[in-house]
Amino acid sequence: MVALYGRTMSRRDVAAHAGSLGQFAGVRLMTLGDGVERGIRMLEFRTGTGLRFTVLVDRALDIADCELNGKAIGWHSPAGFRHPGLHEYEGEGGLAWLRSFSGLLVTCGLDHILFMDEEPAGHFVYGPRKTVSHSIHGRVSTIPARLTGYGERWDDDECWLWCEGIVQQAAVFGEDLHLVRRIEVKVGTNEIHLHDRVVNHGFYRTPHMYCYHINVGHPVLAEGSRYLAPITDVVWAGHAGEAYRKQGVGYRTMPAPQANFHEQVWQHELAATGAGQSSVALVNDALGLGFEVEVRKDQFPCMFEWQNLQAGQYALGLEPSTNHVLGHVYAREHGELIWLEHGDERAYDSTFRILDGQDAIAAAERRITDLAKQPDEDYPEPSNQHRPLRGRP
Repeated sequence: MVALYGRTMSRRDVAAHAGSLGQFAGVRLMTLGDGVERGIRMLEFRTGTGLRFTVLVDRALDIADCELNGKAIGWHSPAGFRHPGLHEYEGEGGLAWLRSFSGLLVTCGLDHILFMDEEPAGHFVYGPRKTVSHSIHGRVSTIPARLTGYGERWDDDECWLWCEGIVQQAAVFGEDLHLVRRIEVKVGTNEIHLHDRVVNHGFYRTPHMYCYHINVGHPVLAEGSRYLAPITDVVWAGHAGEAYRKQGVGYRTMPAPQANFHEQVWQHELAATGAGQSSVALVNDALGLGFEVEVRKDQFPCMFEWQNLQAGQYALGLEPSTNHVLGHVYAREHGELIWLEHGDERAYDSTFRILDGQDAIAAAERRITDLAKQPDEDYPEPSNQHRPLRGRP
């Protein structure tokens, strides 16, 4: 049944109350027409609960806007949702990616995440190419997708909205990796389901790294907002040492926007359910609004917390990752880089849950604290114990 406006409705009930489901919910394709966004195809989803989000077809099917009843969830940076044709991947010493960085979900990969790196290119068996140069967080987020379908699907009296597409990152004498992405949301709910497969379509043995840069903005992020996670170990903090308390911001409770704030990043080790699920959330108790990310720990064994609390760029990042925060070199040296042969693939199944009201926030907090109680102190001492990531081919 479909839950709409305080009642449950069958498919027949929905049809009887309107000439089209689009009166209540739906997904539609449109094209942005102005400024740096001009020409980007975008899918708009509405679930009938007040949840609205948009998927940028021409930017890796990433999620841009997200709001509930007019209250923003996702982050809009000053860079805007820049058309990929304007992007200069290798500009500014590899930091030009920051000029295209915006939205609730920015996908990082498919062969590299985190800071810039240059790796040996011998696996591509091409003499003139000695190295592969990587800019920050990889190439995939600014590659247009081939949209293979979108629309609504009825399963008896339940209705799902969906889209699917393929993002191909490829080069001659280089990688040929396909991201096959499907996004689904059930009408009458506030849960977005993300199903990704990364497939090596080429015939070179190719490295794979993957991360979701999930960026929550105001008003979920506000003075007093709380970060919730089943933390069993604070593994790493980029600002640990003498600078750990310098900015007066710990990992748990968020301040108002700050002037001249330097980003802070933690890596946390998280507990998981018996089925391998783990969640993190940011909640605004005063507003009764929150956002939760649920992932599978066997797919994303690492979790980062990114604080960009700079005025005018105010965001908090929830970042599940295939690899430790120390990046490509560390992964390669420790045998933790994923290698894909032709036809090999990796799957990623995640849920983004908008928490509407105190009851939903309380339920999310119970899910998280039942797994592990996070540290009470704002500045827990990092262990610097990056647990080996086993089972990598």
